[in-house]
Amino acid sequence: MGEAVVGGPFVDAVKPLVDAMGGELLPPARAGEEDVVLSWEGREVVAVRLPQLSDSLDQILAALERKHGRPLAELDRKTKQAVVRSLEARGAFSVRHGVETVAGALGVSRFTVYNYLNRSEGR
Repeated sequence: MGEAVVGGPFVDAVKPLVDAMGGELLPPARAGEEDVVLSWEGREVVAVRLPQLSDSLDQILAALERKHGRPLAELDRKTKQAVVRSLEARGAFSVRHGVETVAGALGVSRFTVYNYLNRSEGR
């Protein structure tokens, strides 16, 4: 299977970010051409395999559920509107089927998501 990622302060520091993005830490020797190799103090320390763009929205939604401590569908309307604004700022609706995916996670219709988006534009 190959060598494991060796920890250390730098790897420990970037791991929460990589986890939140849905990425994967790899030893630099296993990095592919699409992976990002991170160096520290002049040496390659770890490689990051970024998730596919389509998987990123699912990761963002899961992180929001963890942040709010419950399924997004259980949030009140005002909080759902704030979630939609946050997702819009992060580019969630540029992903194919983004509105449908978000609507499903929030337990609302696509029409409702579009209404939330329109309200945020009116501010």
